[in-house]
Amino acid sequence: MNKNTLWSLRLGFSGKQSKSIEQLGLSKFLDKSFSSSFDKKVPSLLDNSPKSLKELKAKRQEIKSSNATNVKELLKVELQVQQELKAWWLQKMIADEFPLREKMTCFWHNHFVSTFQKVKVNHWVYQHNQTLRENAFGNFKTLTKKMIRTNAMVRYLDNVDNKRDKINENLSRELLELFTLGIGNYTEDDIKNGAKGLAGLNIGENEAQYRSFQENDDTITYFGKTGKFKADEMIDIIFEQKAIPYLITQKILKWFIYDTPSEELVRYYGDYFRKVDFEIKPLLTKIFTEEFPKDNAGSKIKDPLVYIIQLMNELNIEQSNLKLLAFYLKQQGMDLFNQPNVKGWNGGKEWLSSQVYLQRNNAADLLCNGKNISKKAQYMDNENQLVKVSLNWTKSGNNKTIIAELQNRLLFQADENMQKDWETILKYDFNPKAEGADNAVMRLFNNMIKTPEFQII
Repeated sequence: MNKNTLWSLRLGFSGKQSKSIEQLGLSKFLDKSFSSSFDKKVPSLLDNSPKSLKELKAKRQEIKSSNATNVKELLKVELQVQQELKAWWLQKMIADEFPLREKMTCFWHNHFVSTFQKVKVNHWVYQHNQTLRENAFGNFKTLTKKMIRTNAMVRYLDNVDNKRDKINENLSRELLELFTLGIGNYTEDDIKNGAKGLAGLNIGENEAQYRSFQENDDTITYFGKTGKFKADEMIDIIFEQKAIPYLITQKILKWFIYDTPSEELVRYYGDYFRKVDFEIKPLLTKIFTEEFPKDNAGSKIKDPLVYIIQLMNELNIEQSNLKLLAFYLKQQGMDLFNQPNVKGWNGGKEWLSSQVYLQRNNAADLLCNGKNISKKAQYMDNENQLVKVSLNWTKSGNNKTIIAELQNRLLFQADENMQKDWETILKYDFNPKAEGADNAVMRLFNNMIKTPEFQII
């Protein structure tokens, strides 16, 4: 596989940025990615969804006093908003000139998990997502403090039920186990005392706030320090711990490059992360610029996002049904805003189960034949409409040069048997000018994208 295409897939969701990486060089490409602009305006799709606590209270009262039919309709409207928000985010991933910010937002989205299903308030989920976007390349400690104070997070991890006379440990536990230190780097006492420090942190107008009548003002001991600590002080203490850089460094390496990064690499980059005071931008720069020269293609199974957006880009599909695309991702186990649990999507081999592989091959057949990616989808408009597809290939070559061109774009490796299969599809006397030449090359393309090698970058 062409190295620039490989890194276009890793730093985005398709091969679309390959030429930019080649022309700019990786360092300048990263600079432009880090400085990329993004819309800070609340999308119009949320216009009629409750945003303030007053609006939320009024909506709940309306639901409470409505009959069953009206309640069903009110809930249906908010479910539709959720689908629109998924489509809104997918549009950003597909359209952005420098998609690394959205790639990193998706990484944080799967690290600081908070779902529609549990939170239920669409505006809070949007605020959570937008905070990740704004701080995607910022400071990890700062982002952790912001995340703990989102309404979505305190709702998702039940801190609304954490009060001084009835302690709930969920947020305290996941703050340590999944967000910062990882299992084995804290004690049960740290969890219990941390929960006391978080007691009373509840829903606020724009972010979570402590409520004095619910707070626990006990003096606690947290990682060996004693005091009356609240969320920010607790996070400061967590970031003093020896293990703090390694969990997130391992997850970043897994997200971008290696399904199973070596302990040596995790330590190496983790130590650097501590050295730069947990700033994300220099860490990413170091990882990408040092891993780019290595021969590390084939080290990671494509997640469903990369798989399907790469396919759509290769087939030059411009007008795609983004709600249908979101539904396809859900079928593949990568439901945006609705991870299966607080651990998020595990990735790796889970992205290549027999069911997922079959669904991918079915999607490949449908798209290559100019049809939408799924025949089965609820709440979709025109789900069976045809899509216009076209494949870019050099029409002055012969069968071997065309095979090599596609292979270089699509596959990290190929063997002699695969080459023979392809030469059976595109024979030695293939005429690129002949009628039906596009169809023959499309059959070759379809064969390549069904190989196990296409599933890996």
